[in-house]
Amino acid sequence: MTATPAHTALWPAPHARGAVDATVHVPGSKSVTNRALVLASLASEPGWLRRPLRSRDTLLMAGALRALGVGIEETVSSSSSPAGAGTPTGPGEAWRVIPSTLHGPATVDVGNAGTVMRFLPPVATLADGPVRFDGDPRAYERPLHGVIDALRALGARIDDEGRGALPLTVHGGGGLDGGPVEIDASSSSQFVSALLLSAPRFNQGVEVRHTGSSLPSMPHIRMTVDMLRAVGAQVDTPESGGEPNVWRVTPGALLGRDLTIEPDLSNAQPFLAAALVTAGTVVIPDWPERTTQPGDRLREIFTEMGGSCELTERGLEFTGSGAVHGIDVDLGEVGELTPGIAAVAALADSPSTLRGVAHLRLHETDRLAALTKEINELGGDVTETADGLHIRPRRLHGGIFHTYDDHRMATAGAILGLAVDDVQIENVATTAKTLPDFPELWAGMLGN
Repeated sequence: MTATPAHTALWPAPHARGAVDATVHVPGSKSVTNRALVLASLASEPGWLRRPLRSRDTLLMAGALRALGVGIEETVSSSSSPAGAGTPTGPGEAWRVIPSTLHGPATVDVGNAGTVMRFLPPVATLADGPVRFDGDPRAYERPLHGVIDALRALGARIDDEGRGALPLTVHGGGGLDGGPVEIDASSSSQFVSALLLSAPRFNQGVEVRHTGSSLPSMPHIRMTVDMLRAVGAQVDTPESGGEPNVWRVTPGALLGRDLTIEPDLSNAQPFLAAALVTAGTVVIPDWPERTTQPGDRLREIFTEMGGSCELTERGLEFTGSGAVHGIDVDLGEVGELTPGIAAVAALADSPSTLRGVAHLRLHETDRLAALTKEINELGGDVTETADGLHIRPRRLHGGIFHTYDDHRMATAGAILGLAVDDVQIENVATTAKTLPDFPELWAGMLGN
């Protein structure tokens, strides 16, 4: 596979000289922020998002919704408690979302954000006029057929020249009939979430029936359902007694809410990994007791790999034991955690098998191929399987770790750099996609 051009600046990944001992304030969840922006934009009254994530993906979502006519005002409240060190957006920051009649013509830049490229075409069907979607070169390679085909079956007019991918134009008619539709969402659960989020505004709502063999990242669908219900939508799901692989949303008005965004637990991964790798302790404040975020599985996975954790009034306290163990784990529901787990596994005392993540070949980059190539070029022994990776730990050496414009590749390289001298991360700036100021947060954790 082709790496990002060599002229991109290299970042020397800091090497840990001892056990870390830090409190890290992780910014808000990208997944929650972008879903909340969509739902607030489709509501019948204004709403508030407090402590939203300000990153490339969320700013692209906000910019796209503004282009469709939604008002999004950014404010900072002076009455809130001060932000912790390294917090990219303080607790006082809030976005006021003011719904409006959606309109075209408009152009949406999706960047390489899966949530923007998949969640907004259904929204665009509600606009009056054409909405063109474009984005980064890699975005052209990511599958959109599930959303495109489903919207056409529901009555939408979409021009994509048969690509099933970007660029495309949705010819909004000011509404959509909706109704039953079958899709194969085995390449991305976002296909299901995309249809559900806009469904309350469809004339007949929607009944989404997944016809594929497997459905990855189910926690993200549960997140979508919970957030829909929180703003007044009626949703029937397999978990609530409905048919397997069928979700039904009833048409109706959505309420404007005052929502505080949870910390992004998947973005907490590299910091928890640092505690595991260095036999240190990291505290992540505001870790929720109950959440649909996939990152919550880190408590279980990293404990099995040699750490221990406790949820206290300070937050999640995670401590490494001094040993890092291999793991055999199905990551099908939490595939976004794979790069960080692979990095830790490469430093373990026994082999690991990561399964259930064939769909990662269609993410920001082909993550399975990228992890295999980059870890092996540092002296590792990683092989791809049909649906994952097999990792046999070996003594690693320094070198350039390429990121392929993938934020989770960059943080995986940083984890390796804790234990391996002279690792240089190519294009660490790509972490701004979901984790602004990552190098500063990382240095702060290490006391640098």
